[in-house]
Amino acid sequence: MDALKQWYRGLAGRERRFVVIGGCAALAILLLMIVLPLARSAAALEQRVATKRADLAWMRAVAPALASAGPVSESPATQESLVVTVDRTAREANLGEALARSEPAGNGGQRVQLEKARFDVMVAWLARLRQQHGIRVVSATVERTDQPGLVTASVELNAR
Repeated sequence: MDALKQWYRGLAGRERRFVVIGGCAALAILLLMIVLPLARSAAALEQRVATKRADLAWMRAVAPALASAGPVSESPATQESLVVTVDRTAREANLGEALARSEPAGNGGQRVQLEKARFDVMVAWLARLRQQHGIRVVSATVERTDQPGLVTASVELNAR
């Protein structure tokens, strides 16, 4: 440290000002490189929390109405096969591009793979399958993607 002080004292007045101003500028740039990304990240997280709280409030508001509606009645089966009904309704729900794979599952069911599907659209589609066609979700695995609101899902459906 003494060597640094000695070096600084050996500088001319103009050089000392240059070193002080340059050091302050370097410190300010370094702080901005740390503080700005953290501030942006915090703002994005605050927005995400606000969105999640709004979703939760909506779900809590709708829950009593859904609970009082009672069980879903089975609608009569159509003459379409499960494969055709699932494919047609997925395309009607604008999930056609997200429909990556569809294959038979045990007990006359069908396994559907959706990639980069909008979560809200997928849930509404599954509810419509249940209400209008009597097709139940036997199991589902849903994973979020890098893009907000989009998911990758593997859903097993059954018409019984």
